[in-house]
Amino acid sequence: MKNWKDIVVSPDISLREAIKRIDASGIQMALVADADFRLRGVLSDGDVRRAILNGLDLDGPVSKAMNGHPKTGSTHTPRTEVLAMMRRFTFHHLPLIDDSGRLGGLAMLDDFMGVVDRENWVVLMVGGLGSRLRPLTDACPKPMLRIGGKPILESILESFLEQGFRRFFLSVNYMADVIRDYFGDGSQWGARIEYLQESERLGTAGALSLLPEKPSAPLLVMNGDLITKANFVAMLDFHQEHQAAATMAVREYDLQVPYGVVKVDGVRITAIEEKPVHRFFVNGGIYVLESNALDFIPANTFFDMPSLFQDLEAHGRKAAAYPLREYWLDIGRLEEYERAQREWS
Repeated sequence: MKNWKDIVVSPDISLREAIKRIDASGIQMALVADADFRLRGVLSDGDVRRAILNGLDLDGPVSKAMNGHPKTGSTHTPRTEVLAMMRRFTFHHLPLIDDSGRLGGLAMLDDFMGVVDRENWVVLMVGGLGSRLRPLTDACPKPMLRIGGKPILESILESFLEQGFRRFFLSVNYMADVIRDYFGDGSQWGARIEYLQESERLGTAGALSLLPEKPSAPLLVMNGDLITKANFVAMLDFHQEHQAAATMAVREYDLQVPYGVVKVDGVRITAIEEKPVHRFFVNGGIYVLESNALDFIPANTFFDMPSLFQDLEAHGRKAAAYPLREYWLDIGRLEEYERAQREWS
């Protein structure tokens, strides 16, 4: 068991520092307690991402983002009852309180069950031409370029496998045989891999029309040229918590205007803002889709993910944004490829 005391933080600690503690622990949450170890709240991975979406100041106190009324168990509760409670409320963690009303432990679902095999399918989009990476991609498809001693696609596959995903579909087109010959049926990795062969480019959503049947659980879709430490299970939990038809991973992107911005009313200057920074959320290339969202995808037609999300919203289906705060890099240009070579290990 990881040491749960490593994630106990004060209510006055900054949200930014609490995030660092969460990331360092690998437990995906923080316990907020006073100096006497009395629980004041919990800060989950989902709480952090909601705070980012809401523009909360990361240098403000963690108490502004935490859940101040968490469910708890007792240190005397039998393990079977703790597990039953966690299953009933779909908790991954449950703080345990001792007889004196202080924190006495943390029950973690992984300690009961180990890595759980996920029923969710994963579709990896690996059919692109990689034009911006030429001449590297003249003889090698972009997902097979090596970073850290192995193909990008192999690192992606291993990330999913480590989190319990086992069934994969690779949407292939450009130099498909290179990818098929390397990965085969996936058995070497303990995975099941099937291929969606695009006879022509179908876009990031159109290729999903080639699936042999509808999935029974939410479907994960990811571009095959991303290097990331994303927590895919947390993204699924976020998607289901918000009861979305589709969820898009988004990255925060800052754009600084290099000049003083002058605001005017007619000829009158009303304000001058020196080199303002504008913050945006941009598409991170990772998606979760409900099975019925696939009904909006036309067959054998080029159709991209932004169009799917717009159609879902137009028909009253909820499309959610999931803020990625983990390492993420799109290997789309030579500069990013060279950066990944330096950073990824």
